Amino acid sequence: MIISASRRTDIPAFYAEWFMQRVREGFFYRVNPFNRRQVTGFSLKPEDVDAICFWTKNQQPLMKHLNELDERSLNYYFQFTLNPYDINFEPGVPPLQDRIDTMIELADRIGRERVVWRYDPIILSSATPASWHLEQAECLAALLRVATGRVVFSFYDFYGKGQGRLHKALSGTGITLEDITLPEQAEALDLVARGFKAIADRYELQIFSCSEEVELAHIGIEHGACIDGALIRELFGANITFQKDKCQREACRCIASIDMGMYNSCRFRCSYCYANFNEGMIESNCRKHFRDSPSLLHEYDGEIEIRRVNCRRKKQRDL
Repeated sequence: MIISASRRTDIPAFYAEWFMQRVREGFFYRVNPFNRRQVTGFSLKPEDVDAICFWTKNQQPLMKHLNELDERSLNYYFQFTLNPYDINFEPGVPPLQDRIDTMIELADRIGRERVVWRYDPIILSSATPASWHLEQAECLAALLRVATGRVVFSFYDFYGKGQGRLHKALSGTGITLEDITLPEQAEALDLVARGFKAIADRYELQIFSCSEEVELAHIGIEHGACIDGALIRELFGANITFQKDKCQREACRCIASIDMGMYNSCRFRCSYCYANFNEGMIESNCRKHFRDSPSLLHEYDGEIEIRRVNCRRKKQRDL
């Protein structure tokens, strides 16, 4: 079983103590984000967990607990999102240099092979044109090459409620957005993709796209997976295969996992984030967080069966 912690919120940054309490008790409750009455328990015991994938923009609050995770024989790695945006796009994240230092500290502690740098998403705008992204990526890659061996990127998706939040956040700033995936932006997309590939090569980083329909193999960028079965086997020596995650978009190459998080509960409030799609719910949801509750938000009474899910499948092609 693979644990995702989490696509839906930043557990290392804001819920590290809750996470460790769940590890110590050996289980957590996952709540259906669209029906709070549907609650399922899942094991967190080492014998039931093949790996934990942490997603974060600030690992620091969890850093002091890594020794305990190691002592409990839990396998884990990090998807570390580190973007150079200003407060119009990322109003709540720590200063850029602090995040760079944290990522380097994390890699020193667990090894750079277990830290994946996410430059995600690439947002094309009047304030962040293609040339700006290439300049920023070059500077960051020079600093982060000691902290990671791979970089993953995606282009901002103009879909759903996330689009409305970003437009609202930029209202009055004079910043205009451009959809880099549109046919008329093909030149800009090609410029960015080729530039990112050249930067990755220069600093000896593997580079992958994330959940992108656009095909970039002709310039040496393959489709990647964030919850990556091949990487998990490589890191932890597991001679196993996994099922593709059918709950993600078609372009997503991730393997199946159990997510611990809940939407509208990340205090970073990044204006482009799809997981925070209701600004008014964030504070009220955060007040429903209880460190000792089996679920991230709310409290639940009564007995719930703890599942030990087998996400593996034999004789499946490598994902």
